Amino acid sequence: METFIQVTTTTETKEDAERIALALVEARLAACVQIVGPIESIYRWKGRIETAGEWLCLIKSREEHYGAIEQTILSLHPYETPEIVAFAMNGGSRDYLDWLRGQLAASCEE
Repeated sequence: METFIQVTTTTETKEDAERIALALVEARLAACVQIVGPIESIYRWKGRIETAGEWLCLIKSREEHYGAIEQTILSLHPYETPEIVAFAMNGGSRDYLDWLRGQLAASCEE
């Protein structure tokens, strides 16, 4: 059965988010990438509490494309350890999911 996913990543700049989004959509690995921000992130890094303004990317795709999405993000992302997290979509409107399906490569080899 086909599983749709939403992958999230954060970037330091809007330009980094746009570069990643464009690469994923152009490669048909993502049907849509929404860029939200700036957001405030608070996290522990190398023993210290850090605060940073970031941009959140919400990437809509299929589970079979996750590996290629992760590799694309890693190749373009300036962070040493970028957030890359995937969530399965448990549902959605039929029209939206049909549209999403039509925007994605049929397989990872395309």
